[in-house]
Amino acid sequence: MSDVIRLLPDSVANQIAAGEVIQRPASVIKELVENAVDAGATDIKIFIKDAGRTLIQVVDNGNGMSETDARMAFERHATSKISAADDLFTLRTMGFRGEALPSICAISQVEIKTRTDEMQLGTRVLINASVVETQEPCACDRGVNIMVKNIFFNVPARRKFLKSDNVEISNIMREFERLALVNNNIRMSIDLGTRKMDLRAGSFKQRIVDIWKNNLDPHLLPINVDTTLIKINGYISRPENARRRNPLQYLIVNGRNMRHPYFHKAIMNCYESLIASETQPCYFLKFEVDPASIDVNIHPTKSEIKFEYEQEIWPILQASVKASLGKFGAVPSIDFTSDVLPVDPLPDGESPERPSLDIPENYNPFVEQRNSFGAEGSDSGFSGGFFPNEGRETSGRRFSSGDRHRDSVPRNWDSLYAGFMSGKGSVASKVVEGAEGEVTTLRLESAGLSGAAGSNGVLPDMEKAATIGAICFQHAQSYIITSSREGLIIIDQHRAHVRILFEKYMSQIERSEQVSQAIMFPDTLTLDPEFRVALSEVEEELSRLGFQIEYEEENRWRIAGVPAMLKDSDPKDVVLRILESVTEDGVNYGSESKVADQLSERMALAMARSTAIKRGQRLSPDEMEHIVGELFSLPDPAYTPNGNPVYCLLDPQKLESLFR
Repeated sequence: MSDVIRLLPDSVANQIAAGEVIQRPASVIKELVENAVDAGATDIKIFIKDAGRTLIQVVDNGNGMSETDARMAFERHATSKISAADDLFTLRTMGFRGEALPSICAISQVEIKTRTDEMQLGTRVLINASVVETQEPCACDRGVNIMVKNIFFNVPARRKFLKSDNVEISNIMREFERLALVNNNIRMSIDLGTRKMDLRAGSFKQRIVDIWKNNLDPHLLPINVDTTLIKINGYISRPENARRRNPLQYLIVNGRNMRHPYFHKAIMNCYESLIASETQPCYFLKFEVDPASIDVNIHPTKSEIKFEYEQEIWPILQASVKASLGKFGAVPSIDFTSDVLPVDPLPDGESPERPSLDIPENYNPFVEQRNSFGAEGSDSGFSGGFFPNEGRETSGRRFSSGDRHRDSVPRNWDSLYAGFMSGKGSVASKVVEGAEGEVTTLRLESAGLSGAAGSNGVLPDMEKAATIGAICFQHAQSYIITSSREGLIIIDQHRAHVRILFEKYMSQIERSEQVSQAIMFPDTLTLDPEFRVALSEVEEELSRLGFQIEYEEENRWRIAGVPAMLKDSDPKDVVLRILESVTEDGVNYGSESKVADQLSERMALAMARSTAIKRGQRLSPDEMEHIVGELFSLPDPAYTPNGNPVYCLLDPQKLESLFR
């Protein structure tokens, strides 16, 4: 048998690595900027054309490279950051694997110009899909000027699945914000063609304000903690500034952005009783730890980091956040240093006057109470006492202060239930205690169902009841449970209402009922950079659908009018939801009608999600029955417009298996 295992060519290996390291144009910017930072640059300029598809150019004033280094840098696993395995535990640089540049040149056409201080002339290298075409001397400034052209030109499938321009630009802006936030001591600028951003070098807080303008400055609370294990500094937002959409949450360790759900949960716990359940705070925190206590080599993008002492860091992080919230008055507190209220002392020998009460002699509150509710001579419809008594007179005996007999209380309890279970069209009610102690009323519409619950109190057959009237009850104030011929149905009340409202709003839009309605007190809309790009893309369609959004200043807009069907919605929340959807999923540009249809669907979904009942909201039996009826009258009730399941069905076989 011949040998079948062989070494892959470098070009193929680089393309495989590129699939992990380079996912989109924003990934290229991340790798190139981090290389510029490692090279000691103090000024980094980024130029983008066609959302990165045609050109990504990064220019820095760092140390530059020699002729040999300029060519070696594009070889796989060639790096100047480490030389031995032990160096992985003392990392102070952003890059160290030597995979980024080979991965980039494997899926694009690269041109690089570079010069060091010692060189009079620089060098220019052209690389096409990992193949070095030319290398020649050239005149250039100190540092590196690298151009990445036609990304994924030799991987058509990857290029085809890039999102629309506004989505890719939003991702580029988001990556630029992360890089600029970490490297606040470096001047950074980006030119997207349609808009530019130039950030000066400055303090951490100045960089936050420069990126997000004046949105956060008044609401930032500082944190500065220094222990032998970790040093934490940065800012958190006040509870009242928590965001429902797009919270700004950044964790940085040793100058590197990271995602860390464990530390995120520690911060969220500090805000647990201070903010609404559907909102999240903003935070910008920098950690400084011993490089030997973390492992950054666990993910191709180096965005996930493993901490050796994360259990010990948790209480330090929580204590620092809580201390900042308390110190700066973000939570209510008792001021023990304030003076007590002034009280004039009584003269010596005097005691305070006792208040006098004008109480009639032999006053008995129980006698008065009985008289007011139907004792002898009262106007009440009851013959005596508090309870009705059918066919029997009560003695009218009154309670005395020393002898509280209750013989006068009627004992004929059947009168309370007279007519309760009889009569066509009546409603029988039963009280069921839920798993969490909630008391829920089950309404059995007994139209045509004689004896729905008999004298033994047994509920009717579920399948039969489902054909005559809905039997619904609520669990955990989030789920509606009902029955059908196929089994037990558990419905997510929020998603069900979203599905119902989406169909309602879409029908109104299709009938051209989207009339604009002016707002008496316009909402102010403050947008982050990636949302500004999305708004410029869809502003015309939003106007056609009935929104009146007026520009005020650099990052502020005013919502002066909304579609009339938004009367029960928060206009600001709806607009942000639409922009978030466009930012994440993009718009597939084709004919104008197709774009309009996509935006109409997103607006309808955004409005539905904004106005639908929420999880945790208590519903009456009538409301539950109405939702169930409306849901199952739709042509496709099983899923929300974005594909989430609305309900699940437990068929008889599944139920039987649970009890075996």
